[in-house]
Amino acid sequence: MTKCPDSVVSCVDMNGDELAEGVLRYAFRQLLGNNGYVHVVDVPESFDHVAFLRELGTFQPTPTGTVVGDVKPEWGMDDVNHGQNRGGLQPHTEGYEFRGTPPRYLALWCVRPAEGRGGETTMLDGDRVLAEFDESERQHFLETVYQWKSTEGLARRGVVPTAEHPVLEERDGELIFRYSTSYLEIPEGDELARRLIDRGGALYEENHIAIRYKKRDLVVWDNWRMLHSRNAFEDPQRHLKRVQIAG
Repeated sequence: MTKCPDSVVSCVDMNGDELAEGVLRYAFRQLLGNNGYVHVVDVPESFDHVAFLRELGTFQPTPTGTVVGDVKPEWGMDDVNHGQNRGGLQPHTEGYEFRGTPPRYLALWCVRPAEGRGGETTMLDGDRVLAEFDESERQHFLETVYQWKSTEGLARRGVVPTAEHPVLEERDGELIFRYSTSYLEIPEGDELARRLIDRGGALYEENHIAIRYKKRDLVVWDNWRMLHSRNAFEDPQRHLKRVQIAG
């Protein structure tokens, strides 16, 4: 799969001149609301990613406490499921294993793209998964509280959170969708939760978009709506920056 051009915005116009800041922000907000994510390309060296993203909301610390974090391979972590290695990741939303409200937005920008194959950020609109369930089944996900675990990679770093949440939660008139292929504890006999994970995984495999980075590219998505993952890669020099943003 490839990225959808409808969600790509360029920092330059048809003449190759930098897009006016107000125009860029308008297009960015429109695409983020309509499609759930935006891929910003042709980013000039002068672009301030942090200042641009602060207009979306307050930055939240990552699980290891960093506010603006680095996403790059760590030595000795390739044998576990972890964002800081070169392995592929399974579809998920962010923050399900913590007790508070998950971040509304996630953003990644590229310091150094991976050379060779792999390293794409992949995504699927969670609305496509929820459309597989009728109103009564979605009500089950609103009313049933589940146990959520954390990854082996975080545990190796001493971060071992668990939390209890429903899959769906209404907050200020909007819907939060929590999803994890491996870390949602499915109670015995809960066939709806099993179908959610199985069907979500199949839809993700068939319909995800894959974003290939160039230097300074920025990707932002609505974490209450979008599932995301990553393709495995070999280049140990791949380096992204990452922030989590409250709504």
